[in-house]
Amino acid sequence: MALSLDDIRGLFEQYGSLSYSGEPVTQLEHALQSGALAEEEGAGEELVAAAFLHDLGHLLNRKGETPSARGIDDLHQYFALPFLRAILPEAVLEPIRLHVDAKRCLCAIDPTYFGKLSVDSVRSLELQGGIFSDDDAQAFLRKPYAEDALRVRRWDDRAKVAHRVTPDIGHFLEVVGGVMERYVPA
Repeated sequence: MALSLDDIRGLFEQYGSLSYSGEPVTQLEHALQSGALAEEEGAGEELVAAAFLHDLGHLLNRKGETPSARGIDDLHQYFALPFLRAILPEAVLEPIRLHVDAKRCLCAIDPTYFGKLSVDSVRSLELQGGIFSDDDAQAFLRKPYAEDALRVRRWDDRAKVAHRVTPDIGHFLEVVGGVMERYVPA
């Protein structure tokens, strides 16, 4: 079953107040900050939508706050895809699907990246398979949408600032709605 804009809003209304994995922001604040960072860097609407929705799986899989602290990889990067596939293009879906592997790749190719990860990101990295080998990182970088996924990942890492001012959920739902209106499923 595909999600509608009202369903997405409802998920954020119902579960958006959950803490974002031990960070000083909620799930909704993290999504809003991710989308705002994408806009600030001039990303196109598809990538802004991906940044805003990249962790929607946390709201759908209902594993609670900070599943990694309980040794659970909630596979959130895959969880939302079946619900979004009918309404959004690959340019939104693939960066969402790849944003966890983007963290694994960045740890392999950027010597300073690992040291910037939050405590929960380090913990979840191990549950998600750890740092890529050089070969795995190079294979990742050849995938379509890999560069977009790396951008989403970097915004994800920076979208954890308490009380940061962002546009509201209505703004980002309009962006998602615009992408949906242009999308014609194959």
